[in-house]
Amino acid sequence: MSKIKLSAIIFSIIGIVLATQGVHFYDSAWVFPANLLSDNFKTSFPLSGVPFMVVALLGTGIYMTFKLGFPQLRRILHGIRVTKGDYDNIEDEGDLNHFKALSTALAATVGIGNIAGVAIAIYYGGPGALFWMWITAFFGTALKYAECTLALEYRETDTLGNTAGGPMYTIENGLGPKWRWLAATFACFAIICSFFTGNAIQSNTLTQQLYAQILSVTGPDNALMVTNSISFLGSESNISIMHVIIGLTCASIVGSVILGGIKRIGNVTSYLVPIMATIYVFCALFIIISNYEQVGESFNTIFTMAFNPPSIKDPVIGIAAGAFISFLNTMMMGVKRGLFSSESGQGSAAIAHSTAKTPYAVREGVVALLEPYIDTIIICTLTGLVIMVTNSWHLTEFYSQRIDPSITDLKEGVLLTSHAFGIGMPSIGAQVVTIAVVLFALSTAISWSFYGDRATEYLFGTGAIPTYRYCYVFMVFVGSMLTLEQVWIFGDAALAFMTFPNLIAIILLSNKLKDLSNEYFEKY
Repeated sequence: MSKIKLSAIIFSIIGIVLATQGVHFYDSAWVFPANLLSDNFKTSFPLSGVPFMVVALLGTGIYMTFKLGFPQLRRILHGIRVTKGDYDNIEDEGDLNHFKALSTALAATVGIGNIAGVAIAIYYGGPGALFWMWITAFFGTALKYAECTLALEYRETDTLGNTAGGPMYTIENGLGPKWRWLAATFACFAIICSFFTGNAIQSNTLTQQLYAQILSVTGPDNALMVTNSISFLGSESNISIMHVIIGLTCASIVGSVILGGIKRIGNVTSYLVPIMATIYVFCALFIIISNYEQVGESFNTIFTMAFNPPSIKDPVIGIAAGAFISFLNTMMMGVKRGLFSSESGQGSAAIAHSTAKTPYAVREGVVALLEPYIDTIIICTLTGLVIMVTNSWHLTEFYSQRIDPSITDLKEGVLLTSHAFGIGMPSIGAQVVTIAVVLFALSTAISWSFYGDRATEYLFGTGAIPTYRYCYVFMVFVGSMLTLEQVWIFGDAALAFMTFPNLIAIILLSNKLKDLSNEYFEKY
């Protein structure tokens, strides 16, 4: 069966599943269920309520950590040297040097989740959730190394002379043609995720944040700011002329970059990522240093509440069960947000890293090791500490001590972080977060377009790429108009379906991966 026919069948199945079971699948895949507080808790096995995506991703990460001998500790310095360009050779096969490949992947990974995801984790799980984000990032680093090394090993060169790689090629070339259906499944869901998670959600969050900032200056009576309720693609949206202007501007910016292909994307992200990260990190450090007397207590609170969060007080379940549920909730919120933040195991970053100029797959794998450290260990930690040292976390609107992590709208998380930055830098704090949201959202949308681009080429050939890119640019505009509650659910459900083929390939090819690692490090 051809890839086009296979993809048509898979897309049809996807449409039926998401239309009928999208919400239910999202609940079982990602959400820690509130019904653990039900009357039958004492007679049920509580871990049966743990989201299976958390178990799959974290479990595979732990397995690969031990299988590969803790590469996230032993190979980090080598990864830094490779990224610096110590091994760069312009004649090597590939499209981008190591730094540009890393920048492209980071542009998608370092996004709104770093601003909003940490705030939401603390909101629902308490400060201890930050500790579990660190643990998740540590084990997720082994997953990142594995998926990116395999993507380099099994990449191809397309008819246009560009490098084509990622989990779909890893599955087909590594596991064999009989697994093509699994590769096509990954590619189909990668396209869906690129339109939802990597595109519409980014443009919508950016639009809402900019609109709020402009509104605070102009006031609601300005003709450009007046909203009207419009039925748009089946949902009621409050849209103003300013929403349209922002949406068109974003679409123009993204389009001007992605229509130039991976080399233009790499050139833009290699400048944009350092700039946006530097601005955000500098301001966060300024706030933390200005409140240095709170830093020690903040870390003490994080470590203490990671294992002993405030207990749920419910006479039905008792003190011991309440304490256990509180601990499980804190851990799950940290793990879940850590997985979202680093994108480890999802297979998306492997597509970007597969473009690296290198004769050795492992050499780019060690570069990928740096991603979770930069994304979660550094940027997410700084966000969390800003919330902590400004004494924002214990306010009622920040930490609810409720088991209700079904929130899917990261715009609320942006507001929480913006509030904390506003306390730390009263004159410009909120504006800094707005700038970060704009840069992070644009860079994420730009990089995710390449992921969908490669998936489209795998399924339909190079001739379909221009059509995909124009549709993607149009979706940037559409996303700025939408109410995205259901889009979040469908996007995250698709993300789960995208992740499983990648995890299957990693596990089945783990022996090959170990051999590649041993062979490379015998030389280097």
